[in-house]
Amino acid sequence: MRIRLARRRTAGAVAGLALAGLLAAAVSPASATASFEDPAATAPGSGGGPGGLTVEYFPRAGGTGHTAQVPSDGPARSAKARRGATPLTAAEASADGTLGRQSVTGPSEDRLDVVIVGDGYTADQQGDFHADATAKWADITAIEPYKSYQGLFNVWTVDAVSKESGISGDPTADVVRDTALGSGFWCDGIERLICADIDKVASYAAKAPAADLVVVLSNATKYGGAGYSGLTAEGYPFNGVSTLSSDNASSSLIAAHEIGHSVGLLADEYTYDSYGTWTGGEPADINSTTYTPAQLTEKRAKWYRWLGQTDPAGGTVGTFEGSSYYPLGIYRPTASSLMRELSNTEFNLPGREAMIAGFYRAGSALSSTRAAGSTLAPGHRITVSTAGLGGTDRHGRPGAGKALAEPDLRWYVDGKEKVSARGRTTVTPLALGVRHDGRRHTVTVTFVDRTDAIRDPAVRALSGDELSWTVKATGHRR
Repeated sequence: MRIRLARRRTAGAVAGLALAGLLAAAVSPASATASFEDPAATAPGSGGGPGGLTVEYFPRAGGTGHTAQVPSDGPARSAKARRGATPLTAAEASADGTLGRQSVTGPSEDRLDVVIVGDGYTADQQGDFHADATAKWADITAIEPYKSYQGLFNVWTVDAVSKESGISGDPTADVVRDTALGSGFWCDGIERLICADIDKVASYAAKAPAADLVVVLSNATKYGGAGYSGLTAEGYPFNGVSTLSSDNASSSLIAAHEIGHSVGLLADEYTYDSYGTWTGGEPADINSTTYTPAQLTEKRAKWYRWLGQTDPAGGTVGTFEGSSYYPLGIYRPTASSLMRELSNTEFNLPGREAMIAGFYRAGSALSSTRAAGSTLAPGHRITVSTAGLGGTDRHGRPGAGKALAEPDLRWYVDGKEKVSARGRTTVTPLALGVRHDGRRHTVTVTFVDRTDAIRDPAVRALSGDELSWTVKATGHRR
């Protein structure tokens, strides 16, 4: 993720950022998703050997995940691939790499940037690609907390023109197609595993102003996909890549799960019998623990604030044995969740909070058309935005009850809050009480997310932000 230096956060938010940074260091992106059916397999973070990467895939829709080691240049090279892809015509080349703005909500330094690239779409199928990209992102953002926080995302599309329609391995393993990203099923001999040439993916993603996460949309109806995580450790500018089949409804959940790793720093909650009993002490993972509920409460650790709460993923929050691939000796927050199996389309409550923390690590909800730090006159209008979080009513005040996010906006003049302006998105210094008295004043607006989905004060602080302006009240009305 990018580090933004241009904005001033509240003191509490700085503390939250420091805590989040320690947490991110404790849970490396590579270890967050590595899982192996064979305990003797390559260690997490190794990338699977020279030229290889670790990917997570789901053998069946609604099932639990598995991992494999795959080459960074995609499926095994076929004779057709060795001959080299057929060159694009001049007309095809002119369309190749075209950047689209699917949902751009703010400057990249304040957003989590997702780049969607298509593969297996010919020049005359780019309209289909854009329709598929819109549909897939809609599927993902129908899930909380993506739904309430989609204003913190920028979504870009990049047209990748393929010579042939569809991808390799569809419908059968012997099918080879000439595509821009070399995507294909049957990667590592596994039918549902779609791999791509990650270097080619990176070259297309670089067309966007920024890329934190990349989604490769493969033109196929058959279920499949994969998740690459921890790619910054392998030298790539983005942390995660999800591959999805475009026309299979269940494939959207793969991306929702994989972003849980890359953004929320969530571990997998499923297990392998061969792993046996966890003996490694208390894990750094946010959603795995060796503690009982009583110990969580006593130590004020992990998800203790959520214990006993009815959970959107089903049941109540507690400690359920089996997590992080080990069936014994380690616990997860709920019986099921999206991080355990794709048949459950909900993050559990601790997972939601971790995702919201990740959104705020990458983005800031508060922005204004008036440059922070600039000098204004008392009559100048100041309008701020909270990235669409929670919506607003006809008076420019945040709406309530329609989303997880609950923006709390407060206005101050020279450090004293103007309570009557609380929640307003448009004010003037004059309306806040700044008079033409020949003095300089400071107007400040602060933001914090008061959603009930956040219980950890450090995460609450992470959501905080503020903007300030100098008001020059010279005695001349403007």
